[in-house]
Amino acid sequence: MKSSLITLGFFLLGCLAGTHYMVNFDVHEASIAVLYVLMILIGMNLGGNQDLKEFVSMLTPKMLLVPLATVGGTVVFSAIGGFLLSRWSAFDCMAVGSGFAYYSVSSILITQLKTASMGVQIATELGTIALLSNIFREMFALVGAPLIRKYFGYLAPISAAGIGSSDISLAVITKYCGMNAAPIAIIHGLLINVTMPFFVSFFCKL
Repeated sequence: MKSSLITLGFFLLGCLAGTHYMVNFDVHEASIAVLYVLMILIGMNLGGNQDLKEFVSMLTPKMLLVPLATVGGTVVFSAIGGFLLSRWSAFDCMAVGSGFAYYSVSSILITQLKTASMGVQIATELGTIALLSNIFREMFALVGAPLIRKYFGYLAPISAAGIGSSDISLAVITKYCGMNAAPIAIIHGLLINVTMPFFVSFFCKL
């Protein structure tokens, strides 16, 4: 939760700075550069994971049902949100939901991909929604893990955590769901990590 609050704090600081000071550089170009750096770091993180081969060897068809359920449930309910909101289309909401709690990359990626079709201002608004909604998803998964486990089963906190199931939410998941849930949570987070840019890009282009 601490990292989410820090990220939210920097976002609010940026909003405050933007209302009082004019920047003399292209913010959009800077965000693209940041995105490239983030993608390199993601690749380095996955490639440098010494336990990656071990996790891959533990994969079973049953374990793949959890990330499939996460993706399917997120996309379906995001689409429903699109039908309820008049300003944003179902595909816009599906792109936001496809961040799977990865607020840093998904928000920049959505802003970049939507600028051509929406313009910088509207694309930035959608990117901001992606940032906040995915931060809230991570915070909800951390704080609400006991209740999610109680009412929806021991796999539900893994799905709710999205991409965070393999890192920031792993301790909470193992605490309330047991150590047996750890391999599933790690594999779930890695698979969501790899596929998240694809889903965001796919729905942004529709």
